[in-house]
Amino acid sequence: MNVGRHGAHAGRADAGFATVPADGGPLRVLVVGAGGMGRAWLRAVRDSDAVTLAGVVDLDADRATEALAATGHDERVPVGTALERVAAGCAPDAVIDVTVPEAHLPVTLRALALGLPVLGEKPLAPTLPEGLRLAAAAEAAGQLFMVSQSRRYHPELHALRASLPRLGRIGVASTEFFLAPRFGGFRDAMAQPLLVDMAIHAFDTARWLLDAEPVSVRCESFNPAWSWYAGDAAATATFEMTGGARYVYTGSWCSPGVETSWNGRWRLSGEHGGALWDGSGPARFETGPEAEAPEAPAAPGHGKGIAGALAEFVAALRTGRAPLGEVHQNLRTLAMVVAAVESAERDRRIAVDALLADALESALATASDLERPRLAAWNGRVPG
Repeated sequence: MNVGRHGAHAGRADAGFATVPADGGPLRVLVVGAGGMGRAWLRAVRDSDAVTLAGVVDLDADRATEALAATGHDERVPVGTALERVAAGCAPDAVIDVTVPEAHLPVTLRALALGLPVLGEKPLAPTLPEGLRLAAAAEAAGQLFMVSQSRRYHPELHALRASLPRLGRIGVASTEFFLAPRFGGFRDAMAQPLLVDMAIHAFDTARWLLDAEPVSVRCESFNPAWSWYAGDAAATATFEMTGGARYVYTGSWCSPGVETSWNGRWRLSGEHGGALWDGSGPARFETGPEAEAPEAPAAPGHGKGIAGALAEFVAALRTGRAPLGEVHQNLRTLAMVVAAVESAERDRRIAVDALLADALESALATASDLERPRLAAWNGRVPG
């Protein structure tokens, strides 16, 4: 049953998900999760002309009400603790899932079962089998499930990608990430806070910049003696990518002094030269005379950060064009994280395709009757 305004009037997109009419006014979105990131998304919704807030769901209804007031929304917006109940009363067109990773599977499955597309915070899911099940569930529901990889929405990053052909074939790409945030809450208790909660952004960006997929990884992680995290807050991972390039990530989340930007510091080395990006300003290129002329920089066109992800989500639902972060194309970003964690914990190289194959078997064993035929139709090969 679709509880949104459009319901049976929604069209079908070439990308395989239902669309909504382009002239139906702002999309009504239901935000699930009213913590720190939930409030960031509520502000993004407030500032967007393309969406309007239909309701807020949180395990603590008082926190949801407080979040409305703190982010400048009408306090009469419906709030509650149950997604189905709030959705039935406010007729949303889509769900924005800003819950903790462990809640991504149940929240997304409930939304898809209601016939609602979902824009979810990263990671796609805490485990690969759960991520595969969510991709299958989105297929079965015929609804868009997009993961917000918000760090892709940066105009200087898009300009870097557009000009990357100047370097020719890439041999090595690397990211340095050194910051010292004190969050409190669930991150402080995670076993692998850097790899799972933060490095995922850089891993996803590397796939996109290089237009390449992970083949294998060797990773070491550890926790500096002064760290305030319970789990490993520092790591170095080396990925082999399709085409032969190597991607190296090294960083620490308890590193005060000489800090990088939140996007990290990037270096790309190719056959005709190199490029540096500090994560905020324009990239710097040094190339020889054999380098190709630079292409015109391509701006993302959707805004920056989570505002850009929100705008692209709406555009995808209006047009049927698959967005960056569509669930199937995000599976290998999650696989990079899981492979890096497994490599660090088992002290060995991890092959990504083998990891995905094992995850598919596990997903088939736990899938619902709706999900299982979709998973089986992949014939042992994960799409994306």
